[in-house]
Amino acid sequence: MTDPTARGDTGQSDAELVAAAASGNALAFRALYRAYARPVYWVAHGLVGNAADAEEVMQETFLTAWRKLPGMTLEGESALPWLVTICRFQSANRIRRQQRDRANTAAAVDETIPATVDVEHQVITAQLTERILREVATLSALDQEIFRLCAAEGYAYEAAAEQLGVSHGAVRNRLSRIRTRLRSAIEPEGR
Repeated sequence: MTDPTARGDTGQSDAELVAAAASGNALAFRALYRAYARPVYWVAHGLVGNAADAEEVMQETFLTAWRKLPGMTLEGESALPWLVTICRFQSANRIRRQQRDRANTAAAVDETIPATVDVEHQVITAQLTERILREVATLSALDQEIFRLCAAEGYAYEAAAEQLGVSHGAVRNRLSRIRTRLRSAIEPEGR
């Protein structure tokens, strides 16, 4: 069975990859990028609302992460919460920049930029993401990997099972339990 906390072909945990990348190891950083680019992209897409800006925010997130690596020590088993936090700040910066540009440029109206930014929706989305990430962090290492592969990266059960060295049924059953647990964790309080 493969180590469920390993990223890519390196066989290293996220903490080891972050430490190696902080020392200037570009291959370690590339492994982190490959593991988390897609989930970071989808968080950015949810915040900025379109593919082009989400792609830019994802790239800015990893550039910022690279710059912040020196002196960084990863708390927990996954680098995803750290990257999502950077992504949220980059998304907010991009939205503010676009609002400022719109206010200063009366001539061209870009239809792809929302006319108003629903701050309440952004706050709710960010809070929901935080609750999901906190709950995922409490899962076993295998369940975290199943969630990452199937829910965040879109792997089919069979592909995830092969990647993790477990049966198709184990992935299907565990993912069902994970989803039920996450649904109950994100239900509005008082329900």
